[in-house]
Amino acid sequence: MLNPRWTSIYLRLGALLLALVFIIIILLASGVSPFEALGHIVSGSIGSTGKIADVLGAWIPLVLVSTGLLITFSAGLWNIGIEGQIMLGAIFTTGTIRLLQDSPVPPALVIVLAILSGMLGGALWAALAGALKTFGGVNEIFGGLGLNFVATAISLWLIFGPWKRPGVASMSGTEPFDAAFRLATFPGFRLSPWALGLAILAVIVVYFLLRGTYFGLRLKAVGKNPKASYLLGIPTWQYMMLAFVLCGALGGLAGAMQVTGVYHRLIPSISSGYGYMGLMIGMLVNFHPFWAAPVALFFAALNIGSIQLPIVLKLDSSLAGVLQGVLVLFVLLAEGVRQKYFNRKAASS
Repeated sequence: MLNPRWTSIYLRLGALLLALVFIIIILLASGVSPFEALGHIVSGSIGSTGKIADVLGAWIPLVLVSTGLLITFSAGLWNIGIEGQIMLGAIFTTGTIRLLQDSPVPPALVIVLAILSGMLGGALWAALAGALKTFGGVNEIFGGLGLNFVATAISLWLIFGPWKRPGVASMSGTEPFDAAFRLATFPGFRLSPWALGLAILAVIVVYFLLRGTYFGLRLKAVGKNPKASYLLGIPTWQYMMLAFVLCGALGGLAGAMQVTGVYHRLIPSISSGYGYMGLMIGMLVNFHPFWAAPVALFFAALNIGSIQLPIVLKLDSSLAGVLQGVLVLFVLLAEGVRQKYFNRKAASS
């Protein structure tokens, strides 16, 4: 009988191979050489130190979201509302800086307070989704999607209403902050060492939280069987709410990094789809925290590198999303085959 671990590895490698074949077919159907397209993706992501810095800049919010989602995944929850939590984090961060930028508070302290405020905003928005689930009986998928639309509406209202640029409301966002209220970056790059450090710290904390603590063990028990966990004395709904809050705080931190380290203002598309991409990464790594960081880095590189496709090869910009979706789809199919195979083995033994 095959070892379950090696079987899982073989299936995933086979899925990646089939995905690569399918991607080659898509590129050929688009009328370009697969090797040329892949070459442009690679050069667009690691072709220079500036490109590598851009990849790391995209990795920061993506890995924050991905690791946060692993907390809710462990509790058996699908926090689809993570996109809205990123937006609320960005909104709270922007609001705090706007409120304090003309005050005597030192700019460094304003940035710290703004980041903490962003985490609070994401946590509160996630707690609302958790309350709808826990006390209202609303499935977290539907509740999260609804809250995403509300968050988008609030963001647009602020950009085109109370926070609009003097004399004009623009899709480019609110008035940019002064340099004093932006996170410091590496000289010549758009990458903040502070943002990078916070992202790495978040990965380490979540890894040990889920792998090495009593809290993580209880959280997984709730995710596996809420009723049995309750009967064993675990406060089930409290753990579910806490999972939402912790995930929302990391989503809010991602929004805060977008505001203070990248755009230096609030823009309509501040989440950049990182929430939905984080959901894909969570499924792709089978909820294992150890793999979240490297897989998020791969998707960040693919996201940045694929920008070259419409620029150089005149391909549709949506092709990058298709390539990412194909990878996730085949890996999920392999996981489904694995689970069905071992469930059948378990039933027959």
